[in-house]
Amino acid sequence: MIKQAITIAKTTFLESLRQPVLMILILLAAALQAFAVANTGFSMGMETATEVKGDNKLLLDVGLATVFVCGTLLAGFIATSAMSREIENKTVLTVVSKPVGRPTLVLGKFLGVSGSILMATLTMLLFLLLAIRHEVMQTAADELDGPVLTFGLSAMFLSLAIATWCNFFYGWSFPQTVVISILPLTALAYILVLLVGKEWNIQPISTDFKPQVTLACACLILAILVLCAIAVAASTRLGQVMTIVVCIGVFLGALLSNYVIGRHVFNNKPVGQIREVTVVESNKPDFKAPGDPLRVLLQMPPIKAIKPGDSFYYSSGPNGFPMLVPEFPAFTGDPTNLNDLIGSGTVGRIVVTEARDRELTIRIAGESGITRFRAPEPDDYVFLEPTKTNYALLGAWGVIPNLHFFWLLDAVSQNRPVPFEYVATACAYAFAQIIAFISLGIILFQRRDVG
Repeated sequence: MIKQAITIAKTTFLESLRQPVLMILILLAAALQAFAVANTGFSMGMETATEVKGDNKLLLDVGLATVFVCGTLLAGFIATSAMSREIENKTVLTVVSKPVGRPTLVLGKFLGVSGSILMATLTMLLFLLLAIRHEVMQTAADELDGPVLTFGLSAMFLSLAIATWCNFFYGWSFPQTVVISILPLTALAYILVLLVGKEWNIQPISTDFKPQVTLACACLILAILVLCAIAVAASTRLGQVMTIVVCIGVFLGALLSNYVIGRHVFNNKPVGQIREVTVVESNKPDFKAPGDPLRVLLQMPPIKAIKPGDSFYYSSGPNGFPMLVPEFPAFTGDPTNLNDLIGSGTVGRIVVTEARDRELTIRIAGESGITRFRAPEPDDYVFLEPTKTNYALLGAWGVIPNLHFFWLLDAVSQNRPVPFEYVATACAYAFAQIIAFISLGIILFQRRDVG
């Protein structure tokens, strides 16, 4: 089965590279990235210490969106040519009439389609990284980035020249040769750009390399692979037009799922947001043991009165998810009495012991510490009660692919490093979505009449 799937994947991969739409969308994305460099200088963004500053934030936003949309269109077009068109032309009979299972066929088609779209996406993202290095042309006095233009345009025209030569003298497929040659040439161009500064000076490769932007690009690839799985599943039953409609519909639905469904799943209302956290007692800096205090300064006065004895909850999200402390019963003792706070038989909890306008003092109450929690940090949201979950909406929200998990633009713009755990979780989520949609495609194709 594995050898058969690999053989089908190789054939599908080569056939997909020959599709003119693949080459056209790659070149179109390159042109749009160049257009964005000259036309995104109107965001009036603030100059902050991030990898992309000012107007370049809008450049990154437009550039990632361009790649995302082109990847979605490619998924629909290439999956259609690889699956539904072969079913309509009856050419799939030559495969399923042999001892090749239909699940093997669907899996091989997905691997081939995703391989070709992965090549195209990597090329488009390299053009985006070149545009980020060039930066936005904010005024007419701004100078062009010579190395970016020289190496980037050379990679593009050299790939077209190679394809023209090989097509004329050897009969090779022009689109296939362009797609195969433009990826390594663009990668080489980007490496040269990192080594050569704007003034044609040699510099360390890390000078203009932006790891967080690169990570955002890598996570976007995961989203496009999920869309490839959806396109292959849809093409087992639908034609070209409807497959593209499904891809665009899922693309839009996935981007709107947080607003339409997600915001109603976790219900809680923050009373404020933390600005600063300071240690009250120098001998208790960890905030782990019962009785440990911590001083919290809110960014603004709380929208609801906070009084001593109130429970203190906090989360990194404004809707109360994920809540960073477990749910616990309300405190009924005297919050100013340390013996009441650490009295025997009480469950671990966090209690407000002093409240003065924006300044709060909190302590860990109970006989033991609190499990499954971390100390509050700046920018966390403060709540007075645990978060309520609507499990019916949570199920619907979980079924719909949520492409927001792969969109890291906000983290890059706000200079928030993306932890490895998040990337690992995003990869696991993408893998689960791909397995689910490929399984759906196999189910849909099992009883499809191909004769």
